Amino acid sequence: MSFLSVTDLNKFAGSGENRFHILKNINLHFEHGEFVAIVGPSGSGKSTLMNILGCLDVPTSGSYSVEGIETGQMDPDQLAELRSNKFGFIFQRYNLLNSLSTVENVALPAIYAMMPEKERFVRAQELLQTLGLANKINNKPNELSGGQQQRVSIARALMNGGEVILADEPTGALDSEAGEAVMGILSDLNRQGHTIILVTHNSEIAAYASRTVEIRDGKVVADQKKNAHPPSPMPMKAAIRHFSAQSLVLNQLVESFKMSLQSIVAHKLRSALTMLGIVIGIASVITVVALGRGSQEKILADIRAMGTNTIEIFPGDGFGDMQAWRIKSLTVDDTIILAEQNYVAGATPNINAQGVTAYANSSANTLINGVSSQFLNVKGLKIESGRFLLADDIEDNASVAVIDQKAKAALFPDGEQPVGKIIICNKQPLEVIGVVKERKMSAGPSEKNPNIFIPYTTAMYKIIGTHDVSSITVKVRDDVNSQVAEKTITQLLTQLHDGKKDFFTFNIDSIKKTVEKTTDTLKLLISGIALISLAVGGIGVMNIMLVSVTERTVEIGIRMAIGARRYNILTQFLIEAVIICLVGGFLGIIFSLLASPVFQLFTENLALSYSVGSAILALCCSIFMGVLFGFMPASSASRLSPIVALARE
Repeated sequence: MSFLSVTDLNKFAGSGENRFHILKNINLHFEHGEFVAIVGPSGSGKSTLMNILGCLDVPTSGSYSVEGIETGQMDPDQLAELRSNKFGFIFQRYNLLNSLSTVENVALPAIYAMMPEKERFVRAQELLQTLGLANKINNKPNELSGGQQQRVSIARALMNGGEVILADEPTGALDSEAGEAVMGILSDLNRQGHTIILVTHNSEIAAYASRTVEIRDGKVVADQKKNAHPPSPMPMKAAIRHFSAQSLVLNQLVESFKMSLQSIVAHKLRSALTMLGIVIGIASVITVVALGRGSQEKILADIRAMGTNTIEIFPGDGFGDMQAWRIKSLTVDDTIILAEQNYVAGATPNINAQGVTAYANSSANTLINGVSSQFLNVKGLKIESGRFLLADDIEDNASVAVIDQKAKAALFPDGEQPVGKIIICNKQPLEVIGVVKERKMSAGPSEKNPNIFIPYTTAMYKIIGTHDVSSITVKVRDDVNSQVAEKTITQLLTQLHDGKKDFFTFNIDSIKKTVEKTTDTLKLLISGIALISLAVGGIGVMNIMLVSVTERTVEIGIRMAIGARRYNILTQFLIEAVIICLVGGFLGIIFSLLASPVFQLFTENLALSYSVGSAILALCCSIFMGVLFGFMPASSASRLSPIVALARE
């Protein structure tokens, strides 16, 4: 049985009227250790035949077997494995990868043969040393002469053993001296047991071979042997480690990751431009989410400053009721009963009136608020100095007052400390016992005026002279649903008022929920716009990767020729896209964080609020974009035919 056997092989190219017959009923057999030169004029089909012998191309009809195994039944990955194990290629134009060093180019076939990294680099260095390139192992191909590059190509062909070396015009791009050196190396390899098949149109080069096959117009017209071919020892093959299924997958992923990084670093500008769209998209998404989150937190903080979980109760049918001032249905007793309910954290009556308040030479129109000792807690106010009203002050009708910041500024313009001073309110002396801190947000127009807070009993009997309660403020417990509490309060007060609903409620929590819903909607809307920019960036990645596939078609062909399977190419390009998007995602997060201090230069009232969740989501989006938009170019690259890829310039 012949080592390589071609039977009735035909090859057509083109289609329709342009279909032409390249190889016509070829029958050839090659034995181990032969040195065969395939000669013929340009266009005779000799290179096509060699490509079929090296499993880079497939015949249209006929049979080609390697050691009795029919190649026509093999899928692309099986053919790639066969190329990796049996064949080594030497090309006229060397076909070295300029992004890799000499030793990395030589070691490349061993990656796809799963040889461990340390072993393959040791073997690559030994091969380069044997071929006289020990001092060039770290040089890039463009730093070598043509003869040196061809020797690197020979070393690469021998990396996995090179049982069969296929050389396509190996001296075509070399001067005569370098050409003789290359042919001397091939002759030595043949004597060591390697089967050499070379294609040439040069009779002097063909003279090195022990067998010459001549092809004209796609047919074998001569097959001559100079002398009987002596048996040659089989060349020593490279040691290939066999991995378990899990280790194999991990090994290939690691190697694909390394090659992807090498490619990205080798094409820095292209990679940077590809990342730019992702950086902008991710930065936009995170910044918009942070802006929406910060806005929501600011608004909710202002609402909490009005009083957390509070329900205001007013007389009348609603804020538009023109007759509400006539209704005097709310009482202090209502407040006391409400305060005793187990779902209420506190309640206070509010008796409001306008009045003139004076101190020394200063006076101001102030809003007088008759309240209970629970008012501070219910409204969420904080004391700046002094104290607030106590239960004893309410019981004793004490002539004491707590003032706010506006009242402090109006009555004590010189910065005098108000606590302990006596002010005159509606001709009644009141001792200032405390000052409350300024509230960030008002609950209504009353907050625009200076305010003083006095015991509601003092308001009734000394200052205002009325028992009418303007409103009641109830604070609901934090663990109670305010909507349920509002409904229960309405039912209770209606019962207390003999079935009459002569009041209405205003739930601060309703404002909070409305604001949250509105800001969430706005955040979703703006995030959608930002996601569009991210999608545009992803499409940019896809476009650049498609261009990259086009630019690197020859590289893909080289990798496939030396043993890369389809999933190797797919994985490499896909990992490149994911790395680019992931790095772009990290850079987008960094740029978004840097945007915060810049944002603060334009406004002090609003801050960007970042969350770990949005950053993680952004990175997941980056990975998703890499996989989504990188798959099509990667799949396109993996489906290329090796011979088509190698032929493309």
